[in-house]
Amino acid sequence: MTTDTLTHVAGPNIRTALPGPNARRILEGDERYVSPSYTRSYPMVAKRGRGVIVEDVDGNEFLDFSAGIAVTSTGHCHPEVVAAIQKQAAELIHMSGTDFYYESMVTLGERLSKVAPMKGPHKVYYGNSGAEAIEAALKLARYHTKRQNIIAFYGAFHGRTMGALSLTASKPQQKRRFAPMVPGVTHVRYPDVYRGCVGGSQEAEAFALGCARFIEEKLFKTTLPPEEVAAIFVEPIQGEGGYVVAPTVFMQELRRICDRHGILLVADEVQSGAGRTGKWWAIQHTGVEPDIFCSAKGIASGMPLGIMMSKAEIMDWVPGSHASTFGGNPVSIAAALATMDVLEREGVKNAEVVGKHIMQRIADWPQRLNLVGDVRGRGLMIGVEIVTDKKAKTQGAAERDHIVELAFERGVLFLGCGPNSIRIAPPLIVTREQADIAMDVLEECIAVAGKERRS
Repeated sequence: MTTDTLTHVAGPNIRTALPGPNARRILEGDERYVSPSYTRSYPMVAKRGRGVIVEDVDGNEFLDFSAGIAVTSTGHCHPEVVAAIQKQAAELIHMSGTDFYYESMVTLGERLSKVAPMKGPHKVYYGNSGAEAIEAALKLARYHTKRQNIIAFYGAFHGRTMGALSLTASKPQQKRRFAPMVPGVTHVRYPDVYRGCVGGSQEAEAFALGCARFIEEKLFKTTLPPEEVAAIFVEPIQGEGGYVVAPTVFMQELRRICDRHGILLVADEVQSGAGRTGKWWAIQHTGVEPDIFCSAKGIASGMPLGIMMSKAEIMDWVPGSHASTFGGNPVSIAAALATMDVLEREGVKNAEVVGKHIMQRIADWPQRLNLVGDVRGRGLMIGVEIVTDKKAKTQGAAERDHIVELAFERGVLFLGCGPNSIRIAPPLIVTREQADIAMDVLEECIAVAGKERRS
């Protein structure tokens, strides 16, 4: 197989039983040597990728509609990103931006400032991951406000390091046997779809508004003094929580609460940012401006980079307050600059266009497919909720997992999210043809799982 073959493949090409012989050998080694804490959905052993196609170690070719957990925003091994990485790696790999200076840290900061979701001037902190960006935002919020308490939401996933984990409220296994958490975090209800908060109905908006107003009307009047709250951390679209879109009225009310009480609004755009929703940042769909936002994942299209950006006056900590040895690594920044070039030229717009195409294509699934309770999302961040009883909205977790496995067997890679949803999150350069192939496979798998359940 030539190096260019994968770029010309429109859809999957499965050549062996899955997993194949080489994959089985590697799986045995993985079981022997690698941490069992990782969550693997199916035995896909990746070897290389081009665009939206990933090849495994046995030569099977898959359509990747997970994008490495919404990371490879420009597709696998985009030639411009690869060239930028190669060029920078031949010049300088590391010097440590915490003790010395990189010109590229300034260059990327300027680029990010131009697309930031809030008015400038801005300052940026560089880390290596989304969790590190959240940790930095947590520390900055406490440092700047001189307050200790934080509000986050049920269903949220902010990371697995101890500070980020304390904000996370997605799955109990993520916290099991790691207590005590970082103190001072209070969780409240997110306006999720599982109780009927779907679409833009008046009932849904009233429910969403009630979730936000609970903070001020109940929490602040009973257990949590507002003058001791440093920040509210929110995902404009919950990722691990189920690809749940926060209604605009909810985000607007959070902004009003923060403004009234001197609280910082922190937007976690680790999964929803970098063009995935058809805008640079998901919060821009609501017209709300955060005080701080965090990004990672797709911003460097596969290279480790975490970004925490705030309004300049907020980032008032002094040298030694916080740092990262590898944060802002020149190779990762080179990848990010190339990624932004691609996204600005085509990726963000394509996410909007192909995302709308997918949503139109699957809009009637809740009516046609007996296991689909809801489809929702923005751009190429789309969730399909699997239920076993539509009236009761009974969560079909086992059925969701089975559907994802069936799709893998047919050569399309999806991942679950939330208790019972499937995420559709391909690279932002995906074509309509590839989207149609993947949706054909997913629809078939949902139908097969439905028939199996009835039999």
